[in-house]
This record gives sequence, C-alpha cells and structure tokens, in this order.
Amino acid sequence: MNRIQRALLAVISLGALGASTQALADNPLGAYVGVGAGVSNVGNNNYAYDYGYDGNFRDNLAWKAMVGIRPLPIVGAELEYIDFGSNDGHDGYFGPNYYYGPNAHPKAAVLYGLGYLPLPVPFLDVYGKLGVARLQTDITSFSGCAGYYAPGSSGACTPLGFRFDQWDDKFAYGAGVQTKFQDFAFRAEYERISSIYGNPAAFTVSATWTF
Repeated sequence: MNRIQRALLAVISLGALGASTQALADNPLGAYVGVGAGVSNVGNNNYAYDYGYDGNFRDNLAWKAMVGIRPLPIVGAELEYIDFGSNDGHDGYFGPNYYYGPNAHPKAAVLYGLGYLPLPVPFLDVYGKLGVARLQTDITSFSGCAGYYAPGSSGACTPLGFRFDQWDDKFAYGAGVQTKFQDFAFRAEYERISSIYGNPAAFTVSATWTF
C-alpha cells in the first residue's frame, strides 16, 4: 500500500468515525420508530367454547406501529400498538343450538424490554422481547338460534345474542431477527399475548428508522 492509498484510507476512517460520533451525539438513546404488518391468529376459540360455541376464527391481517430506544447494543425498550385484525368465525351447530356471525377483534398496547444477542455481525440482530400488554378482547357479534334451526329454515328460532368487550393487563413475549442498512432496519418477528380470553399472536415484518 503506497502513501496515497494509506492517506486515503485514513481520511475515510476519520470521516466514518466522525459520522458515527455525530450520530451518537444526535441520538444517544438510539431512538427509532417503525411500522409493520403480517398474519395474525386471534386465539379466541377457547373463550368462545366456554360460551357454548367453538368459533374457529380464521387468520387475518395484523398491523402495528412502534417507538423504541436502544441505548446499549444488547438492551432496548419498545412501546408498540398492535391490531390483530377483525376475524370472522365459522357458522355452525354446537349442541342443540345454531350459532352464526362470530367476530373477534383483539388489540393491544404493549411495553417491551428487548434483549439482543451479542453477535459478531454488525448488520444482523437476533433478539427476544418480554413485556406487559394492555389487551382489549372484543367479540362484537355472537348470535344464534336455540334449537336445531338455522336462520331462514322452517321451525321456531328463539334468538340468542352475545357481545363481549374486555380490557386486561397481560403478559406478552416474542422473538425476531433484523438486518440493518444505515439508519434503517428490517425485521421479522413473532409475538404472542397470553390471556384466559384467548391468546392472540402475530407473525409480522417491519421496517424501522433510527433518527
């Protein structure tokens, strides 16, 4: 390596160090914001069964927004809002009654603590997250007919009705992997909230920006 090459390398190294120092000074907590979307499972079947019907709720689209900090390479914190989507269940008989139109729509605000593995790869992170969720379990439509009669069929139908909307503080956890490019990161992660009213979960992909 000649003198010109060594001088050029020194200039580049000093510039990179200066940029890193400036970025650290501008954002010492490593604050970031992000959005994501993916596939969810509302997990309300067990609760529906307790009220006389297995809803068999389908998977649906979930979305979320987040703001977080990463003051150290191995630890961080994140505040997230996640909407697991509005999921319709299957119509059908349970015992002597016919039920139709079940719908579940869980949503939650979650405060997470994040732990990152100390990998020797600067552009890749593997992490786990634990936290507390303020979970809203909302089954907004749950109706049916008493007896072996579907709506529109011959025979007497005694209407049944149900609505449930509950707020609870619950345990949340998840894990993910992310790759970084300059101020941006792209992640894939799994999250789940444990609740006696169902265990909503989601697999999402997200993008974050560290400012």
